[in-house]
Amino acid sequence: MPATVPLARTKAEIFDDLVLDTVEGLERRYAKELAGVEFAVEDVPPDLNVYDSDVLEDGEVPLARLLPGRPGRQELPPRIVLYRRPLEFRAMDREDLADLVHDVIIEQVANLLGVDPDELS
Repeated sequence: MPATVPLARTKAEIFDDLVLDTVEGLERRYAKELAGVEFAVEDVPPDLNVYDSDVLEDGEVPLARLLPGRPGRQELPPRIVLYRRPLEFRAMDREDLADLVHDVIIEQVANLLGVDPDELS
């Protein structure tokens, strides 16, 4: 479909929809645990130390990052950031991308909640 047609969706919009599908499913089941958790998408990761425990990576390429948040005066909520381009690069098609996005979000939420990812799937 040509990009000039209003129904055309960009890769970024499609990716955002995949993230929302997984997040909404998790929030329905774990509303209390995920209250206040922010989910974000960035096109590419910033320069990160991939050896940090908060970075989910493939090889040495960050796919996502968990920022656990900080309570206190300048409270920051927990935040899970997915990196769109590295995830798209690893997927063979849209279905594969949907599965990969789902798995990465499950892994990061499990990390945040301190549970096994199999408990959330």
